[in-house]
Amino acid sequence: MRATFQHLIHEFELPLQSSVLIFSLILLIILLSPILLRKLRIPGIIGLIISGVVIGPHGLGILERNSAVDLFSTIGLLYIMFIAGLELDMNEFRLHRYKSAWFGFFTFILPLSIGYPVCYYLLGYDVNPSLLTASMFATHTLVAYPIVSKFGISKNQAVAVAVGGTILTDTAVLIILAVIMGNAEGTLNQEFWIRLGVSLAIFSAIMFIVIPRVARWFFRKLESEKHSHYIFVLAVVFFAAFLAEAAGVEAIIGAFVAGLALNKLIPHSSALMNRIEFMGNSLFIPFFLISVGMIVDVSAIMGGTGAWIVAGALTAAALLSKWLAALMAQLVFRFTGAQRQLIFGLSSAHAAATLAVILVGYQAGILDENILNGTILLILVTCIVASFATERAARRIVLEEENESPAPLSSEPANERILLPVAQVEHSSALLEFILLIREKKSPHPVSILSVVSNNEESESNILRSRQKLEEFVKQASASDARVDVLTTIDHNVASGISRISREIMAEIVVIGWSHKSNVLDRILGDTTDSILTTTDKAVYLSYFGKPLVTQKRIVVAAPPLCEREKGFAQWISKLSRLAQELSIPLLFFSDDVTARGISSALRELKSAARTDFETFTDWDDFMVLARSVGDDDLLVLVSARRGSASHMNVLDGLPARIEKHFHDQNRLVIYPPQVEKTHLIENYDDVSSEPLSRSIETIQKIGRGIGGIFRKDTGREGD
Repeated sequence: MRATFQHLIHEFELPLQSSVLIFSLILLIILLSPILLRKLRIPGIIGLIISGVVIGPHGLGILERNSAVDLFSTIGLLYIMFIAGLELDMNEFRLHRYKSAWFGFFTFILPLSIGYPVCYYLLGYDVNPSLLTASMFATHTLVAYPIVSKFGISKNQAVAVAVGGTILTDTAVLIILAVIMGNAEGTLNQEFWIRLGVSLAIFSAIMFIVIPRVARWFFRKLESEKHSHYIFVLAVVFFAAFLAEAAGVEAIIGAFVAGLALNKLIPHSSALMNRIEFMGNSLFIPFFLISVGMIVDVSAIMGGTGAWIVAGALTAAALLSKWLAALMAQLVFRFTGAQRQLIFGLSSAHAAATLAVILVGYQAGILDENILNGTILLILVTCIVASFATERAARRIVLEEENESPAPLSSEPANERILLPVAQVEHSSALLEFILLIREKKSPHPVSILSVVSNNEESESNILRSRQKLEEFVKQASASDARVDVLTTIDHNVASGISRISREIMAEIVVIGWSHKSNVLDRILGDTTDSILTTTDKAVYLSYFGKPLVTQKRIVVAAPPLCEREKGFAQWISKLSRLAQELSIPLLFFSDDVTARGISSALRELKSAARTDFETFTDWDDFMVLARSVGDDDLLVLVSARRGSASHMNVLDGLPARIEKHFHDQNRLVIYPPQVEKTHLIENYDDVSSEPLSRSIETIQKIGRGIGGIFRKDTGREGD
């Protein structure tokens, strides 16, 4: 008993040595510190850093920095940079790349210009230490970026500019570090510059040419192995970090570049993105923040006035220079005050690259202990200031966005409902993935998954089996943090069941899979799709996705004349724009000039950041000529129309079947906008209608086309 008690006491000796106990303590801090400090209105990030100070080797000494802590800290640091690159809206970044470049210049040159005189003249350091310390001011770590993600403003223009400027300024600083180290070691010669340039060129080629192609192949071949996707992504991140170090720059640059390289292949609303953010925000990033606090040596800072003077001068210069850079960005780009504060908050925290610069300089003997301790205090203060500034700015931006009166086309229904009827579960998961990408994220309603069961003696048992199969969709949606509602209904006819349920739940969009007309009767009288279009006035999206959506390179849209005058024009424009932004791919429209102007106007009102191109197309009788412009990795979209609508043409009735025949290998989508509500101007004569006659004529036309198709098919076989 005594031995057991002594063994237990030994396990709790400080610093803790048991890896299980250390990990349990870290998890407890990650769980409790944000909850406790939230009541004091202190950001959770600060709570984690302060917790690291308390339990660290310079605090209570509960934990010491060992290989396990360093490993998780490195993972968290790389994770922050990777998520920053992954969540960067490439369309927004492309639109604002010049702004990012200018902000990168401001946030690099201003801290360098302010920091060098402070270190050289005020603190009395030599040229090399002054230049190295001043370059440290120019760096910034996106410690406060999780706050931006939490408030859902990661696509704000100010965020794109700040994150884009990060890679530019940090890369410049780390190159300066390599130059100063080469100068200190006496190896700053022509060979040094050649080696650095060649290695960076090889690194860039691998990351932006080889890795995306390998990832696209991997996602296509192992589409069903969802857990393998996450492991593959982690492998790419650490491989990129290794390549960056081999190229002569810091690993954080490699992680950020990995995020950029995989950006197009991991949509922001996908299940894979949800897994990446969940693991990072729950475990790896908090571990890094705690490890940052463990570096702070409070006793060294309190030991004398020299460290305080250095720390005060460094902190003031760092914060002032970053605030001036944010102010310059506001004045030049005409940002709001909240956006200026957001840029300042994101760019004022010094942690990752700052530690890299200072520790390397200290170990090389270029910097002294006062600079090291002053930098540690600077890290703590700037992380606190950055967190408070970012959270306040994020709240202001959210309130400003809510108070803005949106343009008519940009306001999707806040209570949008989408219905997905399924026949075969194994072929419908891609349809659900498509819905999760285009759905209105603020809608409180779940996606409705419907199965229609025939009304016969086995209907009850069929309902039970159908509900069990549909549970797979619940798991798929939960991986993306989305809700689905499983519905089953009994009806003699599938189309009438879909139509009835769409009215009952007041669905705006019905997404159906591509059906195949397998027999003569279907070809003559029409299939389930035709029946759904006839019995419902909802928007119908006829979809076929044989390849993963993340592997698509373009969205090619064929828009008929007058489609801009249809009731659902704003809806499908908004959905395609959202899909293009989620997949970070361009939109290519084929239409006449009038329709092109209408689409351009709609996209401007939506403030869409998607890249958009237009090609004039008017020969709808020879629609298949578009095959020359549609690649194997393009998503082909046809905007069709029901009979009686403004944009309807007779050629549209037969196009889906021709598209299936000539674009068999491509992903394809046919959009039928919602039908205009019928109004009867002469109510007294509404019993006299031409609908039976028109339907009879349509049926005769279908029979004629079907018989003609049969004879053409038979003739073709005889010729064979």
